[in-house]
Amino acid sequence: MKSNVGILGLGIIGSRVAENVRKAGHEVFVWSRSARAVPNFLASPHEVAEAASTIQIFVRDSAALLEAIQDMLPALKAGHLVMNHATVSKKATLEAAKLVEETGAAFMDAPFTGSKMAAQNGKLAYYVGGDALMLERARPILEASGGKILPLGGVGDAMVLKIVTNLVSAVIVEAVSEAAAITKANGIPLEKLHEALESNANYSTLIGMKLPAIIKGDFEPHFSLRNMLKDADFSRELAAEAKLSVPAIDCTAAAMRAGVDAGKGDLDFSVIGDR
Repeated sequence: MKSNVGILGLGIIGSRVAENVRKAGHEVFVWSRSARAVPNFLASPHEVAEAASTIQIFVRDSAALLEAIQDMLPALKAGHLVMNHATVSKKATLEAAKLVEETGAAFMDAPFTGSKMAAQNGKLAYYVGGDALMLERARPILEASGGKILPLGGVGDAMVLKIVTNLVSAVIVEAVSEAAAITKANGIPLEKLHEALESNANYSTLIGMKLPAIIKGDFEPHFSLRNMLKDADFSRELAAEAKLSVPAIDCTAAAMRAGVDAGKGDLDFSVIGDR
């Protein structure tokens, strides 16, 4: 069945999801902090909630998520389904769910993995926390932009898993960047590093994506350094709450923070080792 779908946030991912949801035949209403020349662009999250019963949120951070939900609250009611896809803190996820559910509407915790090209090609993987019946209602909409939909527990559980998987990605790319720097310092072409890694057990899709960009010095943003640092800090907060020591992500976060401070925050996070 076709639905009226609202999308909040038209950044790298949200804009491509909106296009794919339209292509799937749904009527799409959108809002973003920056006005866009796109169909059905509305003036506020409140107006989007009045126009659409299913809402997908792709804003930047916890504050933006809660601000958007506060703006929508007077329009939310039973029959609305609000899905948060932004990577935010677990605390913000639970607070957003409470605000939404107090109106009678339903909330799903649904962060994604995959960057610009995955969103463009409808191949995002959604990590879903929430009610199974609501997931079945949302499935046709998620399938418009997602190649995989993974139920992973309750609200908050999916967000924790998204945060820790990004921890792994950040540490791997920092390690690859350090390997590239050492290889280059020894006068070995970086293409040889790629060739060596391809036959190594540690080779992965992520390395295959990011090492060629590091070799070329091409840091066009697919997932920004600023956003990866935000997610690394969320993982460090979760570790601190559990009284866990996490030296690998602590060191990686420090390197990313230095890059952001140097003005590289809006470049792809593979710029992490570009010193």
